[in-house]
Amino acid sequence: MVRIRVLVVDDHRIFAESLAAALAAEPDVDVFAAGSGPAALRCLERAAAEGRRYDVLLVDADLGGKLPGVRPAVPVHEGDEDGLVDGISLVTGVRAAQPAVRIVVLAEKDDPRRAALALQAGACGWVAKDCSLSRLLTVIRGVLRDETHLPPALLTGVLKELTAARRHRTESERLVESLTPREREVLRCMVAGLGRKAVAERLFLSPHTVRTHMQNVLGKLGVHSTLAAVALARRAGVGPADLTGDVVERGGQLA
Repeated sequence: MVRIRVLVVDDHRIFAESLAAALAAEPDVDVFAAGSGPAALRCLERAAAEGRRYDVLLVDADLGGKLPGVRPAVPVHEGDEDGLVDGISLVTGVRAAQPAVRIVVLAEKDDPRRAALALQAGACGWVAKDCSLSRLLTVIRGVLRDETHLPPALLTGVLKELTAARRHRTESERLVESLTPREREVLRCMVAGLGRKAVAERLFLSPHTVRTHMQNVLGKLGVHSTLAAVALARRAGVGPADLTGDVVERGGQLA
């Protein structure tokens, strides 16, 4: 019998333990529980290192009490007991590091916007916490067949949200394409969180020149702040500048 390894991630201990116990009664399910995002990340890391990866994650949409999208995605190798990893960020981080894992989000209530965010992050399903055990098992087995599961009442709302997100992304991509190559470099530095002085040092430009480039970026993107420019850039799929190789040789010396 092929066994399904499930990890329940929920910071409500009674709910997590009750759900784990119910699933464990199934003859083909091995289930474990984690009470926080960081704990779940460690479980995933440990299982991968031992060659016994999880098949399905059941993640609380309200994990950590954070709103989805507020915190950046957290890679699987990060996180500690004091840190908070919200449900949507956990989905993003796990999918990036372990794409074979299927993720189902458990929610207190139906919310088309948040369900769309979960799907965009890489979740395969959105299920009400009070659904029946048989329904949940159907979803678990379904996502392992690459199915996507949503409550019927959410379908129209989620499709509208995804269509709107695609439209915003297309518009954002068009605006980013209007930038010059140098302005795109500056934008990537902004996405990486670098200030004007740091950008100047990285690109070997004067702070005045960088300021001009930043003003041009804001103007062409039609925004009035760096935060807004970064948000638009992320919608357009612009990643941060790679800061890992910033030790460069200049004039025979390391700078």
